Amino acid sequence: MYLKIVKPLIDKLLSLLLIVLFSPVMLIVAILIYFWDGRPILFIQERPGYKEKIFKIYKFRTMTNETDENGNLLPDEKRLKGISKIIRSLSLDELPQLFNVLKGDMSFVGPRPLLKEYLPLYNERQKKRHNVKPGITGLAQVMGRNAISWREKFEYDVYYVEYLSFWLDLKIILLTIWKVVKREGISQEGKATMEKFNGNN
Repeated sequence: MYLKIVKPLIDKLLSLLLIVLFSPVMLIVAILIYFWDGRPILFIQERPGYKEKIFKIYKFRTMTNETDENGNLLPDEKRLKGISKIIRSLSLDELPQLFNVLKGDMSFVGPRPLLKEYLPLYNERQKKRHNVKPGITGLAQVMGRNAISWREKFEYDVYYVEYLSFWLDLKIILLTIWKVVKREGISQEGKATMEKFNGNN
């Protein structure tokens, strides 16, 4: 009942409300990105969602396009700076995903949608994370986000799938607000983003 009817209804209504409420903030962030690093303002990438169905995720672009002398993009931590670093630390780059929730590709709470290239690397237990819609936030995010290992992250994802409930979702949302305010677990120590999953880490 909750998973099939209540949760999707909450997602639709709440995402529409928040899009209206946060539209001035999204406009300001878009303007800041445009004047800081130009276009594109949005980062759009294909990700696997529910039952591994591919969809396009929307985020505000926070990485610059700076390259080295050979034309290769600089490491993430060197391309995340200035106003973009502030946008990432406040999780404002995630706001466009409200449209993903409104479209039905995502939910507010669920395992984070990861890269397509990881699909062949999952074991049978890890694949369970795709038995629900991916979320803007999730249990792994409030338990450490990018500061925990992949093994821990997947265990939290599977736990969420197995024990999904309204109260668990509510707890995760409240903890997410707290984490954003405290700016905890944004990245691994010394890195701007999580290291890539290789099937063993």
